[in-house]
Amino acid sequence: MPERTFENSVDSPTAPSLDCITITPSDTLDLPQITKAIYVGEGGNVVLRPALGNADVLFKNVPTGSTLDVRVRAVRVTGTTASALVGLL
Repeated sequence: MPERTFENSVDSPTAPSLDCITITPSDTLDLPQITKAIYVGEGGNVVLRPALGNADVLFKNVPTGSTLDVRVRAVRVTGTTASALVGLL
C-alpha cells in the first residue's frame, strides 16, 4: 500500500475525497454514505436529495465531466438523465 502522506490530517467536506462509489439512482433507496460531491460522467439532469434536505432538487443540464459540490444522501431515477455518476467520499 502506498504511503499516506496526509494520514494525520483531519478530513473535512472540503478536503479531497478519500474514496468513491458508483451511484445507481433509486427512487426509494438512499446512498450507502453521504457524498462530499458527485462527478457527472455523462451530462444531463440530476435529481438529488441533499444531505439535510427534505425535498429533492433538480440540477438541470449538468455538463459532462462536471462535479456537483453538494453533500448528497440520494440520487433519484425519476428525472435523472445524466449517467456515469460517481459519489466522492
